[in-house]
Amino acid sequence: MSLRAVAQHLGWGRHTVQRYARAASWQDMVKGRKRQLPSKLDPFKPYLAARWAETGGRVTVLVLFREIRARGFRGHYSIVCDWIRRDLPLREGFTPAPPPPSVRQVTGWLTRHPATLTEEDKLHRKAVLDRIPGLASAAELTSSFAEMLTTLDGLRLPEWITAATTSGLPGISTFAAGLEGDFDAVTAGLTTDWNSDPVEGAVNRIKMLKRQMFGRAGFPLLRKRVLLA
Repeated sequence: MSLRAVAQHLGWGRHTVQRYARAASWQDMVKGRKRQLPSKLDPFKPYLAARWAETGGRVTVLVLFREIRARGFRGHYSIVCDWIRRDLPLREGFTPAPPPPSVRQVTGWLTRHPATLTEEDKLHRKAVLDRIPGLASAAELTSSFAEMLTTLDGLRLPEWITAATTSGLPGISTFAAGLEGDFDAVTAGLTTDWNSDPVEGAVNRIKMLKRQMFGRAGFPLLRKRVLLA
């Protein structure tokens, strides 16, 4: 039988049948299809390993990168850096620096309520703000806007917009300019107790029901579930 006929007989995809047909043993299928692709760095790895051993690991990655660039390497610095950190031994007594915080972590330190931060989070937050003055301004503006939002103190909005616009922070300045475009509605949202939470909740419930029934039932049953759920 042809591969296409086998695929039709088994109900499999033709490419799946093709992989099984080409495999020399079942172990080849267990290992998966991932294979090591050649790298631009391969011709320079012996030189890098020799230089690393010669200096006892005390040469910097930047120096090695410049040396192999002079020898014809056309890849990125990150390729060299990742390979050295992964495959070459650390020098004796060397303690690697802790990884820098991710964007998600820093965002959490700046936007979460201070009462919810652990002592370790507070130390990390202070260290980041001490190193980046511009980020300290962003944190202050974010906290003041969050306070306005939770205390429904919308009368402070003009003052906040002025401070955000003159801060020179790209994202926050743009956000403040957008608030000015619909100032009355934003002020009302930051002042009154009314909000669209009930409407958003109903919309999310309807979307959940629709996703549960997608491809399984028609509109009459969806209508009954929406009305009776």
